[in-house]
Amino acid sequence: MSIVKIEYRELLPYESNAYRMIRLESLKQFPESFGADYEESLKIEKFTLEEIIENPVQEKLIFGAFDRSELIGICVFVKEGISTGSIYQMYVKKNYQGKKIGFKLIQSVIQEAENRFNDIDITLEVTANNVSAYHLYKKLGFEEINVDSEKSRGNKVMKYKRN
Repeated sequence: MSIVKIEYRELLPYESNAYRMIRLESLKQFPESFGADYEESLKIEKFTLEEIIENPVQEKLIFGAFDRSELIGICVFVKEGISTGSIYQMYVKKNYQGKKIGFKLIQSVIQEAENRFNDIDITLEVTANNVSAYHLYKKLGFEEINVDSEKSRGNKVMKYKRN
């Protein structure tokens, strides 16, 4: 049995199609967890984040977890204000779930966001029924915060607490 070393890094411009494929997979596998529809997304010629991967901007980080050259997980960070930003589109392929890959992927994104933006407040949303993701975020140091339920669309909003 070989030990697999997973690499966590920002996606490179030529990896935009790999992002598209895993994003569509995430929408198909877990439609209740994301704010986009698989069938509608299929009709979109090019996702906004594909464009950003091809032409990177400072305020958006699109990270991947790679098993050799295969993209097996994605996590997006978007800087939204002077000192705030959010994590979106956290997904790890089914065969790789339960192996701490999601944990390390989010850690990598948080570390890069903090390096790039200093003292940034990081939030994310998780659907109320996604218990495993909720517990993962708690382990990472996120705490549930109260926000206007209209803004959160019934999701739980969590904020990262630095150690």
